[in-house]
Amino acid sequence: MTSTSDSRDLRAELESLTTEAFRPELAGIDRLPTLDIARLMNGEDATVAGAVAARLPQIAAAIDALAERMARGGRLVYAGAGTAGRLGVLDASECPPTFNTDPSRVVGLIAGGPQAVVTSVEGAEDSRELARADLEPLGLTPDDTVVGISASGRTPYAIGAVEYARSRGSLTIGLACNAGSPLAAAAEHGVEIVVGPELLTGSTRLKAGTAQKLVLNMLSTITMIRLGKTYGNLMVDVRASNDKLRARSHRIVALATGAGDEEIERALAATDGEVKNAILIILADVDGPTAARLLEESHGHLRAALAAAG
Repeated sequence: MTSTSDSRDLRAELESLTTEAFRPELAGIDRLPTLDIARLMNGEDATVAGAVAARLPQIAAAIDALAERMARGGRLVYAGAGTAGRLGVLDASECPPTFNTDPSRVVGLIAGGPQAVVTSVEGAEDSRELARADLEPLGLTPDDTVVGISASGRTPYAIGAVEYARSRGSLTIGLACNAGSPLAAAAEHGVEIVVGPELLTGSTRLKAGTAQKLVLNMLSTITMIRLGKTYGNLMVDVRASNDKLRARSHRIVALATGAGDEEIERALAATDGEVKNAILIILADVDGPTAARLLEESHGHLRAALAAAG
């Protein structure tokens, strides 16, 4: 049970955080017309991209270190609580259909477990030990990367995840939205996106959440580009698991090759729907097994496979 002194200390700590700051000029926001509130929110949101831009060198350095490890077979693990945890789970869950990654390669952990994605699990974020317990079954190695996510930068679960990952020799990234955060200090790569006070005091699902989503988009997307999961700006490793994605696969092959519908369908049929292989069949004029071999020898990089095909 939290003591009165501990509660006072926590209140004082929260009051010192930019993300928790009160904005007296917005005290009457509930009395404004809806359109005016929408304009205020939109204006606030427009500042987030600039805050991310100010940290691009740190983000790029973290991505290079992450991609190097994933190229050796490492995994990307997100760990956070509440909104931050949900954003990590979201980014991880979108990698298999977008980049055809094995679900075990990009993992999202949220304090309180899967049920915390849709409902609040009280107290889960306050435990460093819970983060360790969630990470231990993964058997972390030096090729893995753990990203602790926390708007405040002080969430024990996120800090505990980073500290445990470092003890296992894994790469660590700390993503926070306050300067001088304990999370960024605990990680090898600290990324602090300072978005300032929220429209609603302390509601860090707003600007802070948007900033975290933008950075997580960069971490996963640019890493996958570095791993050869794209060809130019085409998602050539997309997994055609539904009608929409099957149609997208066809269109991607068309954009990459300029081939007609019948040729594209033959190539996709010969490769069991694998877009990269189908493109290679058409552009290099090879058969399915040769395309598969060239891609394997090129570690999945389509440009390298095309060069090897001559």
